[in-house]
Amino acid sequence: MCPVCEHALDQCICGTEDEILGSGNVRIWLETKGRNGKGVTVVKELPLTHSELEKLAKELKKSCGTGGAVKGVNIEIQGDQRQKLLAELTKRGFSVKLAGG
Repeated sequence: MCPVCEHALDQCICGTEDEILGSGNVRIWLETKGRNGKGVTVVKELPLTHSELEKLAKELKKSCGTGGAVKGVNIEIQGDQRQKLLAELTKRGFSVKLAGG
């Protein structure tokens, strides 16, 4: 396992900094499974490079006023922040849909 992107070494995405990771079909999920009932909002399929993803995650955490992290190709923000993230990403020009429960 790669310690940075948490993928198997043959599927590591760390060396592909300039490669766009997501498909562009941006989805926002609320996940609670395996987290002791605490919700985490997950943003999936952003059409950005890894460095752009890190920068956007920092800005989204700041706008929501909460913590979070980049896990692989997804951004995880603590708590139920779906509406704030929907508004913020739409304002930035992404086509976003709420998905899941």
